[in-house]
Amino acid sequence: MRPFSPDLLTFNFHFPMPKLSIEDLALKGKRLFIRVDFNVPLAPGGQDITSDKRIKSSVPTIRYALDHGAGVILASHLGRPKGKPNPEMSLKPAAVRLEQLLGMPVKMAPDCIGPEVEAMLPKPGEVLLLENLRFHSEEETNDREFSKKLASLGDLYVNDAFGSAHRAHASTVGMIEFVPQAAAGLLMNQELKYLTMVTKDPGRPSISILGGAKVSDKIEVIENLIKIVDKLLIGGAMAYTFLKSQGESVGKSLVEDDKLDLAKNLLARFGDKMMLPVDHIVVSEFKENAENHAAATIPDGMMGMDIGPKTVEAFSRVIASAKTIIWNGPMGVFEKKPFDAGTVALAKSVAESGAVTVVGGGDSEKAIKSAGVADKISHISTGGGASLEFLSGIELPGVAALTEK
Repeated sequence: MRPFSPDLLTFNFHFPMPKLSIEDLALKGKRLFIRVDFNVPLAPGGQDITSDKRIKSSVPTIRYALDHGAGVILASHLGRPKGKPNPEMSLKPAAVRLEQLLGMPVKMAPDCIGPEVEAMLPKPGEVLLLENLRFHSEEETNDREFSKKLASLGDLYVNDAFGSAHRAHASTVGMIEFVPQAAAGLLMNQELKYLTMVTKDPGRPSISILGGAKVSDKIEVIENLIKIVDKLLIGGAMAYTFLKSQGESVGKSLVEDDKLDLAKNLLARFGDKMMLPVDHIVVSEFKENAENHAAATIPDGMMGMDIGPKTVEAFSRVIASAKTIIWNGPMGVFEKKPFDAGTVALAKSVAESGAVTVVGGGDSEKAIKSAGVADKISHISTGGGASLEFLSGIELPGVAALTEK
């Protein structure tokens, strides 16, 4: 990689200062409070976990703490219980799954603060999972007294919940005031390493692939990344807003009419870097396996559902030459076949590129997995909202609050 240029700082992009890592902490004999992200999807009834990816992602940090002589306190939210206990949003299923992954007992606390919890605090080599933080409204309001109570449970603090780092809550920001050291966990370090790498000093050519439904969701991302990447490939329904702003026919496709001026302005300023679809998969009605065909323009009465084969080819040529790729958002109505074809095709191109690749967003991750190429991606982010805010140049409160090296 070329040396870092101070000129990059004029891009109005936030790069985090180096933070303490769990590897910098003296853990032996200490109680370590680890903020994890166990906000896992549960089947109706709240008993069965339908994806344990986030729990698995936390295991290396937990094992590191245990191997270095700490007693481990784990804290997370799950769902949106609105500040009240809800048995369907209990973290008990997460404790059961974590036991299986660690191959050792995981104690489950009845609450996240209070005398009963204090009586269960772990000795070195033990793990205690606190009950859902959001069973207390003070978590989301970042209440100072609640923060102090959480902090009193441990000796040191680690945040390994990148997916919650964009929230200034008691467990991500508030309690750090009351601990001597606050460090990043191994997963957090990995996220910051890759997101910083691809935005701070990327290998060239650097490209970004952005999709999804709304320009309004990605305005800040576009305005920041366009100053860093060499090409920005735009797909998904957000492309139709850009195309309509240029006077192109988009039929009945999803368009944000109140963002047409914004789209036109972005193209006027950065059009030499932006690539829009040159053809589309169009249908007359929105349903799975609807009769469809490729078209260079979208006729009246029809709607675009995916990028077409010529766009896949054009985008893939740019992808093949890239040294850095940032991807967030699908190229079409990914959840309905065959309108996942464009997204899956690009996923394969990204995997074959040999570039440093960072993928964020649930649908992009599903595409990577359905294309069978997840093992060829440099980094798949665990935090959709947090990674978007990072790419938007927004300082993440949960990262900013950690102790600087």
